[in-house]
Amino acid sequence: MTSNRLKAFAAYVLFPLLLAGCGEGFSDLRQFVKDSEKSVTRKIEALPQVKPFSPFAYEGFDLPDPFKPRKLAIKQENAGANAPNLNRRKESLEAFPLEQVKMVGTLNQAGTMFALVRAEKTLYRVKKGNYLGQNFGLIVDITDSEIKLKEIVQDTAGDWAERESVLPLLEGPAPGGK
Repeated sequence: MTSNRLKAFAAYVLFPLLLAGCGEGFSDLRQFVKDSEKSVTRKIEALPQVKPFSPFAYEGFDLPDPFKPRKLAIKQENAGANAPNLNRRKESLEAFPLEQVKMVGTLNQAGTMFALVRAEKTLYRVKKGNYLGQNFGLIVDITDSEIKLKEIVQDTAGDWAERESVLPLLEGPAPGGK
């Protein structure tokens, strides 16, 4: 016999004979399991009493959702009289927070007062009616010493409110200037 035939013979004939010899020694184990089942009392506990369902009417639909950032989500339905014009094209200085914008001077041309403001390293010329800052800040007046703004901010309830802000003239030389 070749080695492959010997392996096949062992696998098909001898292995099942070995397994058959192992199965007869479990009679004492089977008897123990039967005796154990007889000694165990089977008590099934009663199901717990089901409480009657009482429906709850939720009435908080008009309350603000605490999981939504209300200041970021601007809604037209809550706009009110002070709401900003959200369809208006934004001006370049509205990208900067008011704290990053500095007034560095004024300029009077043909009877119109302009303010010179610096945002980052760029110098801008603004006049009354331009917008400034991220809170819809409308320039309402320019003097030699300050820019007066009317900002529109949203409170925690989602209502729009006006507030006045002032951007004072930067004293001393402007940063980066001589």
